[in-house]
Amino acid sequence: MALDPHHLVNEDASLVSRRCWSDPEVYEREKQAIFGRNWLFLGHESQIREPGDFVQAFMCETPIILARGDAGGVHASINSCSHRGLPVCRADHGNTRRFVCPYHNWSYSVSGELVSIPQEKALRHAPDKSALGLKSVPRVESWQGMIFGCFDPEAVPLADYLGDMRFYLDAFFERFPQGIEFMGAPHRWLIDANWKLPVENQLGDVNHGPFLHSAIIPREAQDAIEALGYSVVTQPGHGATFRLMPEDAPFEDVAWGMEGMGGILGGAEVQEYLREVQARAAERVGPLRARMKGLTYGIYPNLSFLWSNTSFKVSHPRGPGQVEYWSWAVVPADAPESVKRILRTNYTSFFGPGGLLEQEDSEAWSQQYRGSAIDFADDRPYFYGLGLGEEGPHPDLPGEVSVTANEFYARNFFLRWRDDLAGCGASR
Repeated sequence: MALDPHHLVNEDASLVSRRCWSDPEVYEREKQAIFGRNWLFLGHESQIREPGDFVQAFMCETPIILARGDAGGVHASINSCSHRGLPVCRADHGNTRRFVCPYHNWSYSVSGELVSIPQEKALRHAPDKSALGLKSVPRVESWQGMIFGCFDPEAVPLADYLGDMRFYLDAFFERFPQGIEFMGAPHRWLIDANWKLPVENQLGDVNHGPFLHSAIIPREAQDAIEALGYSVVTQPGHGATFRLMPEDAPFEDVAWGMEGMGGILGGAEVQEYLREVQARAAERVGPLRARMKGLTYGIYPNLSFLWSNTSFKVSHPRGPGQVEYWSWAVVPADAPESVKRILRTNYTSFFGPGGLLEQEDSEAWSQQYRGSAIDFADDRPYFYGLGLGEEGPHPDLPGEVSVTANEFYARNFFLRWRDDLAGCGASR
């Protein structure tokens, strides 16, 4: 059967075929139409502060070196030697002057230029090294320290791509005078699942908590989410889910970080720091966003953010049935080092490969892939119609807004996904 994305996702995305999750042909189309055209997260500027600093990243399955050049610029290069294709960088992160291929010792600068070919001294005609550098990612841009790359040289600027999602993300970033920093290397682990389900989970699916995570999340906490929660789609594929706390809510109920293990058990120094952050929140992000208590956020196609547990996550595909999940803990850049160490436990206590909630999510994602790949069920698409048509504008919040039980965040993701696969997303 020929691949027609409109046969995979119906007109309003209330029905999504199981093939979207399990078909190798769909996955091959995704590589070009999704990951070849959209902005993809590579890393944070706090990871590459000094000239020569580098970290490894991926754009779909393509290995990338993200590095700070000698002149201070940020460079993204494909980690593959121009001679025989071996990776020239084997370390996950570090500082160096050169990347060297182990096969024939071709040597590259941190910005990707070919510097030396040991064999050329035995030749009469040296090759043109200026044409043999590492292949660079054509578009690299940064916003709020977050570095993205795009293989499409005609892509819209990153700020336009993010659009109104900046309003919601800035409610977190702008709380801290010096922004955020990524704390250490990412956790990385393989899950037998399709890359899209972790994205969907973090894009707005906060209603599975009291069921899948019933041992950790009490019903009372879910009642508060349902009573105070909003789900927002700023444009298809991007979304934010958060609680808008009442104006008279107790200070500690609103303050970022207080509900995490670090805030609860971290002691007087941590709690005083968190109170000071909240005391300045209204002047930094405005009175409305000062009352936002975030839950889950998503940037199309595969970047996620957890507010309370202060974690950024990327869902790296490794085929239709496997994902390499990367997860970083983030902290306020201006916090004392002692506070940063404690605040990191807001993340590690529940998330990461050993986190209580993450293990349960990973198992559910794996089971979903198995359900998508079983025989004799292709005629029974998944139902995504909860709350269909109930979303709408809000007087104070940009985007389409609804209650958290409305699955419109997922429908919009699949509408954009479908259009990209059909070739309708090239202008984004």
